[in-house]
Amino acid sequence: MIAAVDEFILFDDMQYTRRDWRNRNQIKTTQGANWLTIPVKVKGKYYQAIRETEVEGTQWAKDHWKALSQNYRRAPYFNEISAWLEPLYLAEPPEQLSQLNRCFIEAICTYLGIKTTISNSWDYPLSEGKSERLADLCAAGGGSEYISGPATKDYIDRAVFAKRGIQLTWFDYAGYPEYPQLWGDFTHEVSILDLLFNCGKNAHRNMRYVRS
Repeated sequence: MIAAVDEFILFDDMQYTRRDWRNRNQIKTTQGANWLTIPVKVKGKYYQAIRETEVEGTQWAKDHWKALSQNYRRAPYFNEISAWLEPLYLAEPPEQLSQLNRCFIEAICTYLGIKTTISNSWDYPLSEGKSERLADLCAAGGGSEYISGPATKDYIDRAVFAKRGIQLTWFDYAGYPEYPQLWGDFTHEVSILDLLFNCGKNAHRNMRYVRS
């Protein structure tokens, strides 16, 4: 999705939610898909915004890199990807989860040659209402089209975007082509790191920029 747009806005002013993709992802192992989770500090019943959520400790980074090394060291592009990925894991991590995620996202985009502008939602004034916020962010960034993941179809108010003259488009994640993977049958639901370790800069051949 980042490669398909002119500006990608990290919407981290919204409430942090548990068991989501913001602090975890899956990798493929000899035992199947396993979660790598970044521990975070929570306030009460997760009332803090995503941008306020802090990372808990540093041991997770060493554990994650150990898991990645053990499961991908036989991959064709392990050494090439490790050259820039390992330092990210072993460096002193940012305190905020959102900053940490952005650090990894930007590094992956740089490797893949994706030059899309990446910004934060709090770079712009925010209005009330889920759909209103999204539409206003798009308008404030000078956009005429808002591209969203299919999961938001259940709550986005299309009329809000139509009123502002903004085209609303859904990104299609279905039908991604398979690529050579380690450890048995192909698994779709894993981190992009799996694709990078196995395909290197040829990864773009297996990335679809599809809108519907």
